[in-house]
Amino acid sequence: MMRNMGVTLLRKIVIVLACIAITAGCAKFEKQGKTSVVPDNNSGYLTSDTVPNSEVLLPPPPATESTALALDQDISHNSLTLRDSPRWTLAAEDADLTFPNAAGTFSCALNAPITEQDTPHIYMLLHRTLVDAGLSVSEAKKKYMRSRAFVVNKERTCTPNDEQSLMKNGSYPSGHSTVGWAWALILSEISPEQADAILARGRSFGQSRVICNVHWQSDVIEGRFMGAAVVARLHADPVFRADMESAKSELAAVRAKGMKPARDCKAEADALAQYPQLAPWPANK
Repeated sequence: MMRNMGVTLLRKIVIVLACIAITAGCAKFEKQGKTSVVPDNNSGYLTSDTVPNSEVLLPPPPATESTALALDQDISHNSLTLRDSPRWTLAAEDADLTFPNAAGTFSCALNAPITEQDTPHIYMLLHRTLVDAGLSVSEAKKKYMRSRAFVVNKERTCTPNDEQSLMKNGSYPSGHSTVGWAWALILSEISPEQADAILARGRSFGQSRVICNVHWQSDVIEGRFMGAAVVARLHADPVFRADMESAKSELAAVRAKGMKPARDCKAEADALAQYPQLAPWPANK
C-alpha cells in the first residue's frame, strides 16, 4: 500500500503516478527561463503519511442498477451532445495537465497571468499541489478500477490518444476534478475578490471530464471532495502556508502592474456558456 511506502520511494514514483493516475500521458513539468522556484524533484508538499487516502475517505462508486448509476448514465448521455463544440474543445484543453499549459487554466478567472516568469510562486503552488492531488486519488482508483464512460458507452472522447492508457486506469474518483478543485480553493484564498469566478472555473474544470466522455458525474463529485481534503491537509503544512503568503504578495504586485491573462478569455467564456453553468467573469478586453 502506498501509505506504507517510505517518503524517498514516494518521491521516486510521484511523476509516474501524476502521469498515470491523472493524465494518462506523461506530464512534462517544464521550466521556463534560467531560474525557477519549482523544486527539481517535482515533489508535492505532503508525504505518504500525510496525503489524504481516498480508499478510506470515499464510499464505493454507484452500484449496478442503482439510481445513482442511472443518473451518471443520463448525464453522460446528455453531455455527448457537446461533441465537437467549443465546450468540447475546452474540455480537451482542460485534459492537458502538462506544465506550463496547465498553469494558465485559471488565468482568466483570476484575471492575471499565471506563468513561471510572471507569477513564479503561484506557478509553484499549482505545480506542487498537482502532485499531492494526484497521489490522494490513487488508492480508490486501484481498489475499484471503475470502467470509464467511453468504455461503457463506446463513444469517442475528446482525447483519443489517451484512450488506451485510460482504459487501464480506474475512473473513480476523477483525478482532474481533484486537481481542479484543489487549485480553485487555493487560488480563491489567494484572490478572494475573484472567488466566485475561480470556484466556478474549478467546477467547470471537473465537468470537462464528463463532457470529454472519460468520467462519470459521480467520479467528478467525489474528486471535488478529495480536492477539498487535500487543501484542508495542506493548511497544516507550514511550508505550504508560507508559499501561500508569498503568492498573495506576488499577485498584488502583478495587479499593480496591470498585467492581464495571455489566454483568449472571451473564447473561454463563450465555450463555458454552452453548458448550464455560465462563465461568471467578463471577457478581458
